[in-house]
Amino acid sequence: MDTYDIDDIRRRMAGALTAMKHEFSGLRTGRANAAMLDTIVIEAYGSMTPINQVGTVNVPEPRMLSVSVWDKSMVAAVERAIRNADLGVNPIVDGQNIRIPVPALNEERRVEMVKLAGRFAENAKVAVRNVRRDGMEALKSMEKNGDIGEDNHKKLSAEVQSATDDEIASIDSTLSSKEEEIMQV
Repeated sequence: MDTYDIDDIRRRMAGALTAMKHEFSGLRTGRANAAMLDTIVIEAYGSMTPINQVGTVNVPEPRMLSVSVWDKSMVAAVERAIRNADLGVNPIVDGQNIRIPVPALNEERRVEMVKLAGRFAENAKVAVRNVRRDGMEALKSMEKNGDIGEDNHKKLSAEVQSATDDEIASIDSTLSSKEEEIMQV
């Protein structure tokens, strides 16, 4: 990155928050949520395929998920993938349907989920800081090459820092909300 574009920097930082929110959607909170299965992939037809491309995921009850697998030959692979996904659920095969009761989380599992959410948030913060570093290096390079003056460099550096601070605050806020959601009994 040899040019400075604050919009690109903000977009890249926002991408870290979006990725973290996607990871959060897969965390169990004690209520059934179709997004819990989004991270599961199945070996199907010679490639790794997301679960929603081999069947329909529904939430028929607050504590129940159901997957209607389209191809009968894929039922065992889908059931195995769900079982191995470490979601703490026990799928039940019923023909081409797989029912997944979502048990209430115990305190120990809730604490584990909060720690995992914290790791996701820390990864997002690292990504934001890396984007900040790239922006700052581009500004240094531009000043060194004579493209911008020292005053302009300081002003633009403050702009990058402000964008970083805003994104870190958003990550912390989102993490706090998720922790609260997980710890609700």
